[in-house]
Amino acid sequence: MHRLRIRHMTEYRFINAVTLNQHQLLLRPREGHDVRIESSKLTISPAYSIKWYRDVFDNSVAVVDFLQPSNRLIITSEVVIQHYEASPLNFSVEAYALNYPFVYKESERIDLAAYQQPLFLSDQQSVMAWLREIGLHSRSMETLCLQEKLNQAIHEQFRYQMREEAGVQSPGQTLRMGSGSCRDYATLFIEACRCLGLASRFVSGYLHAPATEAGNASTHAWAEVYLPGKGWQGFDPTVGEITGNRHIAVAVARNPESVPPVSGSFIGLGPTLPVMMVNVQVNLLD
Repeated sequence: MHRLRIRHMTEYRFINAVTLNQHQLLLRPREGHDVRIESSKLTISPAYSIKWYRDVFDNSVAVVDFLQPSNRLIITSEVVIQHYEASPLNFSVEAYALNYPFVYKESERIDLAAYQQPLFLSDQQSVMAWLREIGLHSRSMETLCLQEKLNQAIHEQFRYQMREEAGVQSPGQTLRMGSGSCRDYATLFIEACRCLGLASRFVSGYLHAPATEAGNASTHAWAEVYLPGKGWQGFDPTVGEITGNRHIAVAVARNPESVPPVSGSFIGLGPTLPVMMVNVQVNLLD
């Protein structure tokens, strides 16, 4: 078991005081048999009121209303978790799904159908062409082997580039540019899986790595594929790994653009474009 402390600070600085509209926060890790929250503290300035709810994906969402104008917005989340995922390969896939291609059981198809539908319809031809290039289209192989090959292909073929812009690149853009952020890598992985008929979804969260120990990082993103017998299994093409106890999931979604950690708007006069600073620190406590 690993004990990890995640400190996530987001700050916006405005030239003049602005009215902050309602904000939504996705900062609380997803709990389960493998992750338990030991303690959690959320500090926000200026003065606010807060409500919590679970969205359609069972993500824990904080809805914040601000009580006064301000020229600064600071949101700091500090969470200590216990992570029990020991070995990412300690699972077995059901016999009927051991080899690709396969068809999900009828009892699961309705629930998984939305995660099999491509989002970037105009990019399907280029994604399929790329899958043929790397030998993963219309080829029979072990299902887990296929996922690992896809994971490694993105990790090795593309150049990682941190982007400050909101949203994600389309898979076609990533293929043309040969580069992208972790969000873009995950989006390409998801779209490739959906082209192959596999249910896949986007995950936003944190990664424990040397850079995050120093507080020199931002949030992270990866993909999950539904494997019968295992359930939703994570694959991180940015680092080329099957996810394990270095990965802490915060939010999952069908659409990669729908789960930013902090989202909201403001009203102000004059030049109001804020300066944004984000700092994430993930420390191993034991």
